[in-house]
Amino acid sequence: MFVKRLAFFGFVIFVLTVLPALAQQPTGVTAEALGSANLRATVDVSADLVGEITSGTRYPVLGRSEFYPWLLLGDPTTNTPIGWVFADLVTVQGSVSSVPLSTFVIEPNALPTATLMPAATAGAPTATQQLVGVVIPQTPTVTPTPDLSNVVSGVLNGEVNIRLGPGVEYARIGVGNAGDQLEITAWHTQLPWLQVRYPDSPNGFAWIASDLLETTDDVFNLPAITQTTFNLPELTPTQPVLESSAILGGTPVPLSPEFEALGSQLWSIMLENDFDPQTSRFGALFVMDLQTGEALAFGSEYAFSGTSIQKISILNSLYGVLNTLPDTSTAIDIANTMICSENVATNRLLQRIGSGDTWLGVEEVTRFLREMGLERTFITAPYTIPGRTPEPPTRPIELPTTEADQTKANADLSNQITVDEMGQLLGSIYQCAYQDRGPLLERFGDRYTASECRQMLHVMSNNTVDALLKAGVPADTRVAHKHGWIDDTHGNAAVFFTPGGDYVIVMMLFQPTWLNFQESLPTIAEVSRQVYNYYNPDTPMEAIRDGFIPEAGSCNFAGSLLIDELTSATFAEDR
Repeated sequence: MFVKRLAFFGFVIFVLTVLPALAQQPTGVTAEALGSANLRATVDVSADLVGEITSGTRYPVLGRSEFYPWLLLGDPTTNTPIGWVFADLVTVQGSVSSVPLSTFVIEPNALPTATLMPAATAGAPTATQQLVGVVIPQTPTVTPTPDLSNVVSGVLNGEVNIRLGPGVEYARIGVGNAGDQLEITAWHTQLPWLQVRYPDSPNGFAWIASDLLETTDDVFNLPAITQTTFNLPELTPTQPVLESSAILGGTPVPLSPEFEALGSQLWSIMLENDFDPQTSRFGALFVMDLQTGEALAFGSEYAFSGTSIQKISILNSLYGVLNTLPDTSTAIDIANTMICSENVATNRLLQRIGSGDTWLGVEEVTRFLREMGLERTFITAPYTIPGRTPEPPTRPIELPTTEADQTKANADLSNQITVDEMGQLLGSIYQCAYQDRGPLLERFGDRYTASECRQMLHVMSNNTVDALLKAGVPADTRVAHKHGWIDDTHGNAAVFFTPGGDYVIVMMLFQPTWLNFQESLPTIAEVSRQVYNYYNPDTPMEAIRDGFIPEAGSCNFAGSLLIDELTSATFAEDR
């Protein structure tokens, strides 16, 4: 077994130049390996490997390190130094404190030649002899890629953070997945971590918590590491992959240094809260300045389940087919869709869009998105109503394939969005409402008016969910937003109206199987707070608000003031 380990580490030829001067006085203290133990040239696990001892033979202890738990062993016959061993790998007889301190270094040399070998003396090993219980490395057979079957290796039992040092306080330098096999090179005597070979690390090694991988080999036969302070290289922080975006049909506006710095700050918040695209738990973000047109995004290459946020697209499509103000029943469905996220009301709006055919309404929403130039956002089925049998489709369903990564966030096959496209859609509504321009007015003729766009923003401004992005701004701030969540995905899309400027934020977070609200809500709110403070530095938010999410079952806007407002031409013109 140890021959294979030596093959992995690379052989160092140990020339036994046993000169009388090297022999040392016996101390009466001896050591025996606990199974097997590596011998090193000096007191460092990265020092040259000069041999290995096995149990059954006791070796004289010739010296000890003043600062580290290492012992210098000698040949049982000649007392010639043969290498340093980590003290935890041997049993010691006698008082180690009586052993003199030593800094002796074993000099590994090239293959022995006749002129380098001493004359054979009784008990002294020759080039063809072997110290008792000590294996002398032979010339290695070099292979470009080590065969992990011949070394101690472990198989990861899930998604695992790979770190630069033995602890969660050390930087993560990679992520391993279930089934990955890694070569284990050492174990730590005080911490439950294993060192592995990792070519992407600055020093070629990394660390994994020992309970996160399975191994059938005895890792305690590997070198042991005792130090708790590591002189590790400084890592360059991972920079966000910021994308410059634009309102649909427009030219991307170059990011100012200040806006780019904001993007880096938001990226750091995501990473600090363990939403990292290197892992299966990650997020995406879009921010647009509605005055300058600057827009940044990261994670826009990932498709997320559209959740109820897709209802913004449905609202847009509805106003594209309304020739007059909404009647009362339609206004109630609009409010209950956009505020209560009530799926029955949503499907009635889809039916209205499809001229009585819900499935045709779904197609019309996706057609509207394509006309807007949004290629990675779509819906292909009505919303599911708990306890009801879904209405069968009236025609074959085609599930779109887009340029987005549709698998990483386990995106709903029939309802998908990306953060940048939803942000661009919100920006287009704002342009239509308050700047008398943008694709809604330019691409659809007279199907949209500024007052209709203001109505869309007004109904979303009445959203009673005071959490997510809204918890990051003062309570009296106008925020036109749509929330959405399912078990593994939480998100929010919003237009903010603040004293220091108006802006859009769309943020999505994903964790396989189940995403905890106690982790997602503060992260989303903190991102929002930082953006608010960027625009309002003189009146910053010191901390996120607790916020609240009302019970959905009690949400119904029938008979409310909002319904009167949505059906009033005068009110729409005044907003």
